[in-house]
Amino acid sequence: MSDRVCSRAGCRAEAVWQVVWRNPRIHAADRRKIWAACDAHVGFLRDYLAARDFPVSVEPFDTEQVS
Repeated sequence: MSDRVCSRAGCRAEAVWQVVWRNPRIHAADRRKIWAACDAHVGFLRDYLAARDFPVSVEPFDTEQVS
């Protein structure tokens, strides 16, 4: 198992997705926050942020990248 763990509360699964977002009310346009997500929770985390009107995108972790 890698060092990347899903950001969903209580989940200890390996994260394979990056949920990239920012809060435009407090973050500059070049600021990016990243939550890690497993396959089971990527949709939940993306929808949670989108429901708050935060700019959000989902990107896979680079398999060549070591954390």
